[in-house]
Amino acid sequence: MDKLEVISLLEDLSHHLLDIAENGVNAGADFVDMGLEEDFEGDLVRMWVRDNGRGMSKEVAEMAVDPFYTSRSTRKVGLGLPFLKQAAEACGGTFRLESKLGEGTLTEASFRLSHIDRPPVGDLGSTMMALLSGHPNVRWRFTFRCRGQYVFDSAEALEILEDPELFKTPDVCLWVRDSVREGVEEARRGG
Repeated sequence: MDKLEVISLLEDLSHHLLDIAENGVNAGADFVDMGLEEDFEGDLVRMWVRDNGRGMSKEVAEMAVDPFYTSRSTRKVGLGLPFLKQAAEACGGTFRLESKLGEGTLTEASFRLSHIDRPPVGDLGSTMMALLSGHPNVRWRFTFRCRGQYVFDSAEALEILEDPELFKTPDVCLWVRDSVREGVEEARRGG
């Protein structure tokens, strides 16, 4: 995969959430708390992903935002975090990466909501569907805030389903996707 292919995969904020959440799972996380907030009064959109994976040393965390560093063996560059950092800062926002060995990692990025180059939010429902069907044994909590708040917690869904493997079935995948989409729209309306 070359640089342009990676960049085209990260064309919206939901893809960035997916990429960072996958990093956490690859680092051994079994709980990922993530979310996105649209603050129209403050002209800000903020996203975050917190995982309980292996975490990184301070030195590795500093290198993680270097596009020429990656811990992966499948490609020679790591563009996800550096690209997110660059995009956030170019849109009048901020980027923060905090990690502790044995405790996990927090990644946050903010963008000026009205900035012309701000990436669109994207399809948060499809992102959650992909994460949950790909990693059904991970607990996923997704929060969306705007005029109201919506929270999807896979632990609550698992109480009903009882078997995490059901998160891989087509009917449940579509239910997750549609529930998140509807919850996000309701939160945008203020419900």
